[in-house]
Amino acid sequence: MPDSPPHLLRAVLLLLGSLVLFVLLDATSKYLGRSYPVPMLVWTRYVVHFLLMVVFLAPSMRLRLVSTQRPGRQVVRSLCLLGTTFCAMAALSRMPLAETTAIVFAAPLIVTLLARPVLGERIGALRWAAVIVGFVGVLLIARPGSGLVAEGISFALGGAVSYAIYQILTRQLSPTENPVTMLFYTALIGSAGMSLALPWIWGGPMPGLVDGLLFLSMGVYGGLGHFLLIRAFRDAPASVLSPILYVQLVWATLFGWLVFDHVPDGAALGGILTIALAGAIIALDSRRPRPALNPG
Repeated sequence: MPDSPPHLLRAVLLLLGSLVLFVLLDATSKYLGRSYPVPMLVWTRYVVHFLLMVVFLAPSMRLRLVSTQRPGRQVVRSLCLLGTTFCAMAALSRMPLAETTAIVFAAPLIVTLLARPVLGERIGALRWAAVIVGFVGVLLIARPGSGLVAEGISFALGGAVSYAIYQILTRQLSPTENPVTMLFYTALIGSAGMSLALPWIWGGPMPGLVDGLLFLSMGVYGGLGHFLLIRAFRDAPASVLSPILYVQLVWATLFGWLVFDHVPDGAALGGILTIALAGAIIALDSRRPRPALNPG
């Protein structure tokens, strides 16, 4: 009988922990977004993440932390994650936590649409069906009469597109790049880009002690969450762990209820479950090897 993947239970626990941290990040940004401009939240999230990596990893890794064979693509990938963060936080300041998370989680559907022309992957009928079902889920959430503002939906969809491009670039870079280096570039580019814009984006009231700690916590949640995510995927195959990512929709719904006293209505809940099902089907179907398309 074949051996089970090494450290599978630890990988699953690490992954579940990272998803909780990501939802804590989203919930904190949503709470702060009621009083502070979104760009301030994005700046703090990346600067704290960057400083944590410099303090804890730079002394041991030194130049290996920034050593890359494809710096241009690293920068573009990092900008895509920055765009995802900005769009998601902007959407969260306007929409409920669960619905926003679900729409951003439509990114794998977009990746599937782009996989054939960009990655040269053959996409079977099951994944095409899952894409259609997933977009029906998005329509259930964003339907007329849902009470969601159009601006918030637009930001969430923008976050999904940006996240999809980020995922494609991650696939292209993963075979040759150190995951920790990829994580560092996202923190570096995000903090540098937002710091350059700081004179134009800083505004609103100065945070008090409690809000200041919440601001700092976003960088901790983001940095630690991505670190746990990397460790999880190092201990177990992506094909095993990818479907579990959709547990984040469960956490988002639960935190939306506990923190913001919001429960999605029946149609929105159906849309959230539909997107999760479609994404899980795509992740599971991706485990089956398929020959790449012939170039040209």
